[in-house]
Amino acid sequence: MKEDFFKYQAPTTPYASGLEIARAAGSYIYDTDGNAYLDMVAGVSALPLGHCHPVVVKAIQDQAEQYMHVMVYGEYAQSPAVNLCKKLASTLPDPLNMTYLVNSGTEAIEASIKLARTVTGRSEIIAMRNCYHGNTLGSLSLMDFEERKSAFRPLIPDIRHIKFNCIPDLRKITSRTAAVVLETIQGAAGFLMPNQQWFEQLRKTCTRLGVLLILDEIQPGVGRTGTMWHFQKYGIVPDMVISGKGLGGGLPIGSLTASEEHLSHFKKTPMLGHITTFGGNPVIAAAALATLNAIENEGLMEEVKMKEARFRESLNSTNIKQIIGTGLMLAAILPDDRFTAAIVDECRNRGVIFFLLLFEKRAIRITPPYTVTVAEIDKACRILTDVVDEFYA
Repeated sequence: MKEDFFKYQAPTTPYASGLEIARAAGSYIYDTDGNAYLDMVAGVSALPLGHCHPVVVKAIQDQAEQYMHVMVYGEYAQSPAVNLCKKLASTLPDPLNMTYLVNSGTEAIEASIKLARTVTGRSEIIAMRNCYHGNTLGSLSLMDFEERKSAFRPLIPDIRHIKFNCIPDLRKITSRTAAVVLETIQGAAGFLMPNQQWFEQLRKTCTRLGVLLILDEIQPGVGRTGTMWHFQKYGIVPDMVISGKGLGGGLPIGSLTASEEHLSHFKKTPMLGHITTFGGNPVIAAAALATLNAIENEGLMEEVKMKEARFRESLNSTNIKQIIGTGLMLAAILPDDRFTAAIVDECRNRGVIFFLLLFEKRAIRITPPYTVTVAEIDKACRILTDVVDEFYA
């Protein structure tokens, strides 16, 4: 299978491990040789309930027996999608009461750019330096990392950048700006969180100038930081919330939630302002609804802070200089970037899966399922600290 993987499946880097997967359950992935790997990445934050959670599996099976795809998004009332949108509204403050379901987080970002421009009649979009919102053309345009952008120019116009947590840079937001887009935790940059004062001032500036505030909760949302949405900790209300990754419980999904007033623009200015064939797919929507309900019913968000503390206590190597992030969105920062990839590879050789971050090369990603046990945390931390210490000995 590995040979065919490299021969027939298009690559993204020259460095893929090609690990041959047989099955996965809970916090473990099993290869075709029967080896077990403790998963501290959760599909890059996409599996809040771990692998093949029985509630999610049952929801998928039950829905697949009733109907799967029947019509393009927005034509038929299908209970899984309707109930999912209603559930999302119940987790968010007014006026965020309507959701457009799509296929991925980056598609939701694309839709949010279109919506901001049609609502405001302006074209300028402001994003953060070192941001990451996905890799489609519009999302890529928001990035300021020229090494990743240059090969694909020209990108969409009228994109400007400001520094994350820099109050003086807020002066660059003007009456020409349609929207400001930011991650509520900057993922690729190293799990950096917004400063309370800056975040509040950003909201006030956008309100004063009629600029829409779009929050990307694709990675920190759906309970990963201990609340359903990370922005809720800051006491502000955005104009749009973008979700994806963990929302689907392991299936592909994205969502854009805004007010009914704003989202009505997609049906009239112009009609079909955004359209997608498989958005709101009933099987995926059923999995997402089951995921949200299980996170709440099993009290998993209440356990997040305890498990974060356990990671911080257990990662006690002097060669780990800092643990950044919050909840179960953490990164272990090494002294330098000489061995980061090799450390991740060696941990996998010893049965624990960690991963890298896109921009912060000293960081080792730690984003396990919320269902991870204390014993699994201790095992993962012991192996990681042993490997780190060996490389830096």
